[in-house]
Amino acid sequence: MNAIGHLRRAARRHAHLEDAAIALAVFAATVLTAFAGHSGAPGGNRTVALVAAALACGVLAGRRRRPLVTLAVSAATAEVFLAESGGTSGALILLAPLIALYTVADLVERRRGLVLGASAVGALALIHAVHRPALLGPQNLAFIALGGLAIAAGDSSRNRRAYLAEVEQRAVRAEREREQDARRRIAEERLRIARDLHDAVGHQLAVISVQSNVAGQALHNDTAAASEALAHVRSAGRKALGELRDTVSLLRQPGDPVAPTAIPAPGLDGLDELLAALHTSGLHIDFRVDGTAVPLAPAADLTAYRVIQESLTNVYKHSSRRQARLTLSYDRHELRITVDDPGGKPTAGGHTHASGALPPGRHGIVGMRERVLALGGRFTAGPRTDGAFRVTADLPYQPLDLAQESAP
Repeated sequence: MNAIGHLRRAARRHAHLEDAAIALAVFAATVLTAFAGHSGAPGGNRTVALVAAALACGVLAGRRRRPLVTLAVSAATAEVFLAESGGTSGALILLAPLIALYTVADLVERRRGLVLGASAVGALALIHAVHRPALLGPQNLAFIALGGLAIAAGDSSRNRRAYLAEVEQRAVRAEREREQDARRRIAEERLRIARDLHDAVGHQLAVISVQSNVAGQALHNDTAAASEALAHVRSAGRKALGELRDTVSLLRQPGDPVAPTAIPAPGLDGLDELLAALHTSGLHIDFRVDGTAVPLAPAADLTAYRVIQESLTNVYKHSSRRQARLTLSYDRHELRITVDDPGGKPTAGGHTHASGALPPGRHGIVGMRERVLALGGRFTAGPRTDGAFRVTADLPYQPLDLAQESAP
């Protein structure tokens, strides 16, 4: 079995040698059967017959490069050989045009190949009938059947090759689509991790920045205030490092040891702690809840927390009055989060320009919008006519099928 497979692979690598071997085998079989013990046809010329047989078989060596020329030459010279050799002893020469018929059906354009092949079979059968009056004799019928079989085998080979090529192309396309899907998933995961880092660490860094300024200003005049500010800096730093560690741990490979995570994914159950930390840092928050609180799906719960955290952090960093209004409104289907910054007109470092367009680099609002829209919610952010700035997010309680996908 291994020897056969090796021969097939060798034949595919050296197709011209395979064709030459076939031509030589047909020529040898034809000459041996036609002239062994015979002197040839009366009036026939053995030399002409041998030359015709050599041409009819030799042209098969180039059948893959010139299939139509091979068919024409092999058919014509095979008839010459039959005429010069006489009798039926040289009928094996017809293998040459039959092999050429197979090649034409296999390599030439399908419709053209079938038409030319059928025409060649009909023409040869007619020539045989002229020389042998029995048009429907058994030998002629056998030749017609063999010609049809050669054409059918060539067409079947073409179809198989086309099928294998299509299968290969589909496999290549599937592999390309898998690679593209993998790259897309990696890009989405990177974007999600970037949002988490921005929301989690950015809030704590804003607290550190403001409290460091407070400590620097009070260091010489009010030691107690400076100590309290530095305590806030230490607390915010520890929280930032913890959330950074938890987020970066998602980048570990599957086989890496998993570091224990003491802090679960934040949600609205951690809202009181967030508001207390911001209040301690100097931000006064007017917090109100309308309606009966409804548990959110994990993805919506995390998104609600991040929207509130990012919005209040922006107020903490940019508001001149350090005041904010937070309203959670629960209705039958969704939670509306409203965060107002009543601190007057936005400054150059604030949320937006006077036109309401987002300034370059404001990734926080862009990240909030992406989070909310990904869950099928609605998001708006911009200045109001009274000079305040409002962020509104509407989150469904069970956002499509994302609740299960985002569950830990």
